[in-house]
Amino acid sequence: MPMIDIYAKPNTFAEPQKLAQATAQLVMTIEAVPNIAMFRQNTAGFIHENTIMSNVDGDDDYIRVQVLTNVDALSREQQLALTSQMTDLVANATTDPDIYRNKIWVLLTQAVAGGWGLAGHAHTNEELVAAARAEIAKA
Repeated sequence: MPMIDIYAKPNTFAEPQKLAQATAQLVMTIEAVPNIAMFRQNTAGFIHENTIMSNVDGDDDYIRVQVLTNVDALSREQQLALTSQMTDLVANATTDPDIYRNKIWVLLTQAVAGGWGLAGHAHTNEELVAAARAEIAKA
């Protein structure tokens, strides 16, 4: 149930809501989790418009994408696919894809075991898998 945080300067994206939803769908697809409510309702994208950001040279037209997953959710092949496809998705959502395509940083981060809080409980991977299986069994 990844969380996707995208940081960019204001007005970088024409349709930020649409981008947030598309990033969540992309991660769900690449992670190859079942299409169940538990994952659809708890995989989310967030767009953060920063008024101040800069690299060492003073440039402020970079985009930072951080994808937080539970531990070992993505294989190396999935990491490569996610980084490539997320870069394309985010670049194409900007007001100028040609400028931004090579200025997108994608950071893949893993929550520590037991560090995925949902509904007031810090879940382990095993607990999340068990909850997903229980939801699938009810369907």
